[in-house]
Amino acid sequence: MEIQVLGPGCPKCHQTLKVVQEALAQAGVVAEVEKVTDFQAIASLGVFATPGVVMDGRVVCSGRVPTHAEVLGWLGK
Repeated sequence: MEIQVLGPGCPKCHQTLKVVQEALAQAGVVAEVEKVTDFQAIASLGVFATPGVVMDGRVVCSGRVPTHAEVLGWLGK
């Protein structure tokens, strides 16, 4: 599984990364987590409001920090 956390490095982006990492640890899921800060790369993924989360090439969240429960749901846990 590949997860990309999108954002320029603002506090909400850091919070999103933390929520994703905590949910992965709780679920016991191994995934490659990449932080994407380049605006062109973010826009090429179709995300124009950050923070954003992309899982296996699919945008699952944009423009807000996801909840812990949401991330667990995306992981199927």
